[in-house]
Amino acid sequence: MAGPGNHQGGRTSDVNNLMAALGHDFTNPDHLQQALTHASLADRLGRDAANERLEFLGDRVLGLVVADMLLTAFPGENEGQIARRHSALVRRDALARVARHIGLGAYLNLSTGEEEGGGRENPAIIADCCEAVIAALYLDGGLSVARAFIEREWTGMLGEEPTPPKDAKTALQEWAQAHGLPLPVYTEVSREGPAHAPLFQVEVSVEGHPPAKAEGTTKRAAEQDAAATLLGLLSNDDG
Repeated sequence: MAGPGNHQGGRTSDVNNLMAALGHDFTNPDHLQQALTHASLADRLGRDAANERLEFLGDRVLGLVVADMLLTAFPGENEGQIARRHSALVRRDALARVARHIGLGAYLNLSTGEEEGGGRENPAIIADCCEAVIAALYLDGGLSVARAFIEREWTGMLGEEPTPPKDAKTALQEWAQAHGLPLPVYTEVSREGPAHAPLFQVEVSVEGHPPAKAEGTTKRAAEQDAAATLLGLLSNDDG
């Protein structure tokens, strides 16, 4: 089976090594190849060959499995506490972390422009691809195969926060209030992509400080990522 260099001139990696990292030998390798194919190749290969639809499915599979894991791991926590943990574990940072752990970037099918622009290390691209790979595991082997991968990669992250993490938007609001500033302002900068898989870019600003931007497949997710990004910048300033 060809590696990711079969669609463009970037480096190649043996996808069999990726299947070993995923813990699944694909019956239909096309599932995995589609998951690895970035939307930048859609004009050449067709929209159905890219991984955007799989991202949508993988997000739901991941959300279901992580929710079940959290309910088992934290039986004494209420719905709001579990929801905050869930949000942190299915967001881009967690997905990109897993993608880096399994070396997913080396296997991506990218356009020349994305390749030259550092797409293999781009957190948004590898996080989306990780979601698509979860969908590919689900389609090829069922929920048990997808769950086995998610449990292996996410279990360690479950226990990293002794208390439920604060929602990033809430934490940013509290930061602004603690510093005597008006509430953060969120602005939708752009909305791109097809109706079934939109990509939102949102900017958040706090009076007297440079704004931060983030992208997400929902407006809420983009707002959360933007808030988290700005919080990180503000925390550095405080330090």
